[in-house]
Amino acid sequence: MQACVALSIAEAKYKVVIHGCVQIIWLKHQLIDYGVKLENVPLYCDNTSVINLTKNPIQHSKTKHIEIRHHFIEDHVQKGEVEMKFVKTNSQLADLFTKPLARDRFNKLRN
Repeated sequence: MQACVALSIAEAKYKVVIHGCVQIIWLKHQLIDYGVKLENVPLYCDNTSVINLTKNPIQHSKTKHIEIRHHFIEDHVQKGEVEMKFVKTNSQLADLFTKPLARDRFNKLRN
């Protein structure tokens, strides 16, 4: 559960992507201790607005209300540590854990 209120769907998904990015950065630093160095870790999102926002936040005047601390993901995308990739909503594996699904869709995603 989020500790703050989102004013739009894109903002809510943006904050979720940020939490994913934080986990990726932490995991990358942990793997360095084991001699594994990862460059471009893909972070999949089904919202094109969020992907565009991480790549170029300046052109989005409707997102002025998002706090500055939430824009740190842009630095990691520009550095090449995280790569934002689009995934269709129907192929979103996270749905298995976050919502009830019809049997057909559940079996498709499970396989």
